[in-house]
Amino acid sequence: MDKGFWVFGYGSLMWAPGFPVAERVIAHTEGWRRSFCLRSVCHRGTLAQPGLVLGLEPCEQASCTGLALRIDDALWPEVIAAIRTRELVTQAYREASIDLALADGRRVAAVTYVMRPEHRQYAAGLSPDEQAAIIAAAHGGRGPNADYLFNTVAHLAELGIPDDDMAGLAARVRALKTSAA
Repeated sequence: MDKGFWVFGYGSLMWAPGFPVAERVIAHTEGWRRSFCLRSVCHRGTLAQPGLVLGLEPCEQASCTGLALRIDDALWPEVIAAIRTRELVTQAYREASIDLALADGRRVAAVTYVMRPEHRQYAAGLSPDEQAAIIAAAHGGRGPNADYLFNTVAHLAELGIPDDDMAGLAARVRALKTSAA
């Protein structure tokens, strides 16, 4: 296992980390899946109209590909503090260390944020149509919920990471937004 301070980004950390990154490498983990399972009441929604953002959920048959972000050792204390402020705002995630297989063959342990299924913001089991309706309508402190989805899908495509479920959801949201205009 390679040493260093790594963070695993599977959603907005891939395209808007908000901190200096020393190295970016496509990374893969087994036994986890990326899903729109977190009701966002701050960043991409409000208490009155929650949005949906990605969470990492355990799933034996699944896997997740995203970005491993290496942080310079000297910056680690301030970077991890900033990430915690951003990701743990409502305590819906828990911080975890997971093993990643990097595209260049290295293996690293990385900090990531996984969904707490007991949390009141957990939104498991929503159909793609239900997810699309929520995402198309919600807006929070960091902007429209749809932008979060579209940016994630665009960056996955740029990185060559296929995610048909996310692309399908983006198409549903675009259709809803077009019909509402």
